[in-house]
Amino acid sequence: MTDYDGEYPEYGFARHKGYGTKAHLEAIAKLGPCKIHRRSFAPVRERYNEKNE
Repeated sequence: MTDYDGEYPEYGFARHKGYGTKAHLEAIAKLGPCKIHRRSFAPVRERYNEKNE
């Protein structure tokens, strides 16, 4: 996840390691999911569906 943090620093992967922390969920809500987010993760799935409606 620290490698991904270098590629996507705005998501803070080095801090939360991909867990659904408050900061991580806020980043997804603000920025939308990036290409490494799992579409099966409910907050990502919901955000992805919103963008594609």
